[in-house]
Amino acid sequence: MIIPRQKTTYLIKQKQRLTVKKTLFALAAAAAACAVSGAAFAQSSSTSMTLYGIADAGVSYQSHVQSVPGQGGSLYGVTSGGLSGSRWGIRGVEDLGGNLKGIFVLESGFNIDSGTSAQGNRLFGRQSYVGLQGDFGAFTLGRQQNALYDLFGAYDPMAVGSSYSLNSVDTLGFNGRADNAIKYTGKFGGLTATGFYSTGRDSTIPNGTEVPGHFKVGTNFGGGLAYASGPFSAGVAYDQYQGSSIAAADGTAKRIAVGASYAFGEAKVFAGYRWLRDELNAATTAIVTARHDNLYWVGALYKFTPAFSLTGGTYYTDARTDNKDSLMFVLNADYAFSQRTDAYLLLGYVKNHGSATYGVTSTMNTLPGQNQTGAMVGVRHRF
Repeated sequence: MIIPRQKTTYLIKQKQRLTVKKTLFALAAAAAACAVSGAAFAQSSSTSMTLYGIADAGVSYQSHVQSVPGQGGSLYGVTSGGLSGSRWGIRGVEDLGGNLKGIFVLESGFNIDSGTSAQGNRLFGRQSYVGLQGDFGAFTLGRQQNALYDLFGAYDPMAVGSSYSLNSVDTLGFNGRADNAIKYTGKFGGLTATGFYSTGRDSTIPNGTEVPGHFKVGTNFGGGLAYASGPFSAGVAYDQYQGSSIAAADGTAKRIAVGASYAFGEAKVFAGYRWLRDELNAATTAIVTARHDNLYWVGALYKFTPAFSLTGGTYYTDARTDNKDSLMFVLNADYAFSQRTDAYLLLGYVKNHGSATYGVTSTMNTLPGQNQTGAMVGVRHRF
């Protein structure tokens, strides 16, 4: 039987259309399967990442600032970090099942007035760690805060800020961090426990990291306990590090601190004490005559309205091995425009005795024995 040409052409076209339809259906089915698979993966994986940070800057004034040895004067300018160090960070958490989580933090400090990196020009100088967290607590590895910094923000009226706080008058810096640290943090009801060990605390110091055959060089360790119940909280912490050279490895800088706070109504009061014995020079590469001093502080915060608060603190350094006593008074008025943005006025006065050089900030010391007045009007935004 002979099929006419027109009918043959028609049958071929019909077959081609059927083939195209089957192909499109297969592609659609594959796409749907991928979508379902992707949705299932997204639902089964509970990974979250958070971008966060603080931008804090103000116009500041400090008197009697030492510029070069034997010379000094008043300093005016725009300053980064009056109440809080400016920073940005990324925090990640993945649920691994069985109450076990993988965690990491990458936190970069920066100077908002100049756009430069802080903490020795590190990319993630404030914190950079990874670890596991569960019912047992958290074990983390990397650059991390010491126990003093972790716990004593609750006991300093100025929350161990970057200036006008405990960090200004503690010669080793309360807001300390250590490179190459192994750390444990656990929270059990009202009790918080932390402990860490660094195999090389400061990579910016020559030989400040691990030195083959000399495990003590540059090591740093410490720990602490804090307990909070209702309006009351108290804590204790210890910190010790060794010299960052082979010659100074047996030299130590040691601190013990205790603190407490109590809240009632719209008010909160703070008190604390820190003991220090330091036999290392500023570069921690040589052993020197040990310095011993005691640091005492008291303070209070009062919220006049939900937006406006006033905080005051007094810090006294009692030098036991020399005449470098110091007394600092701090007052902070803070107004919150929202939960994220506030404006503040900081006022401070440091009265130095003997050859003490303390200032309202840890980086702008006075000439020996001179007093310092400081003031700063700033804005802080949290994101």
